[in-house]
Amino acid sequence: MDDRAFGTRDARGHWTPTEPIRYPPVFVWPPRPMKVLNWFFGYPGFLFPWNTVFAAIAFGLFFFLTPPMASMRSFAPGWILFLLGRNAILVLLFFGAFHLRLYIQRSQGTTFKFNAKWPSTQSPSFLFHNQTVDNMIWTFGSAVPIWTAYEVVTLWAFANHYIPFIEWVENPVYFVVLMLLIPLIREVHFYLVHRLIHWPPLYRSIHRLHHKNVNPGPWSGLAMHPVEHVLYFSVVLVHWIIPSHPLHAIFTLTHTGLAPAPGHVGFDKVVVGEGAAVNTNSFDHYLHHKYFECNYSDGVIPLDEWFGSFHDGSAEAQARMEDRLKRRAEKRRK
Repeated sequence: MDDRAFGTRDARGHWTPTEPIRYPPVFVWPPRPMKVLNWFFGYPGFLFPWNTVFAAIAFGLFFFLTPPMASMRSFAPGWILFLLGRNAILVLLFFGAFHLRLYIQRSQGTTFKFNAKWPSTQSPSFLFHNQTVDNMIWTFGSAVPIWTAYEVVTLWAFANHYIPFIEWVENPVYFVVLMLLIPLIREVHFYLVHRLIHWPPLYRSIHRLHHKNVNPGPWSGLAMHPVEHVLYFSVVLVHWIIPSHPLHAIFTLTHTGLAPAPGHVGFDKVVVGEGAAVNTNSFDHYLHHKYFECNYSDGVIPLDEWFGSFHDGSAEAQARMEDRLKRRAEKRRK
């Protein structure tokens, strides 16, 4: 599959899609119901591919790899360690699949790769000077345990009915609507947390660790400071407030834990066959890693557009961003 049909590569080896990033036709006026439906059920769209993938995994985890609710009414090492191991294996398989195919086998070379360079193995910015090793240490040493800690406490609270608990049979419509809203709840939460940790004092002490990955790969997605992990996975606390089911909480954590893999994969598309490829929808976040001061969120809700930090990948957007940063610097000097 030839990426030249979809974008251009500059002299430094940076590939840019021809089509600029666009938000889906949801928050527009006048409403466009047919376009919304086409986007909702289409490909790529709201359901396919990634929200369906994360939901399917969450269903599998809940029905086959989550201890019975009765056993989680008290904290016991057995079920807690089971969840920790289950989450670690899930991350290893999901993130590892992207890394194996694209970065070890290099099955498509640099086709659709935003930055033609490969992860650094000789940079003092990373633990052991190796970007992938560094990223995996933060992922398994901090992200997975903190993810699991939130899950353990939330499931324990559900099992003891300390937080609002609903059943599918009693509220089927609400149950489904909440499942569909979880990706949007995640977007708002991520945007708020992300803007917070870009505040200079927090950026220098916390978020800078993640932004060492200027040329991100899949393992960069959860390579964060532990404080950032605490903030990032705190989205599950919404289920401590609104009526929910344990499946909703597991879907929220699964979405939060796994979405960073395709979001940081470093490729616009993963080629899966002759003339066939899966969109990663990662260009907007790649631009955030490249330029730091744009695209703090991504997805359905145009938060960056509303707050003036949207970069669609075009030269015009680049000029607007540079002008915005120049004016901000001038304001600080006064």
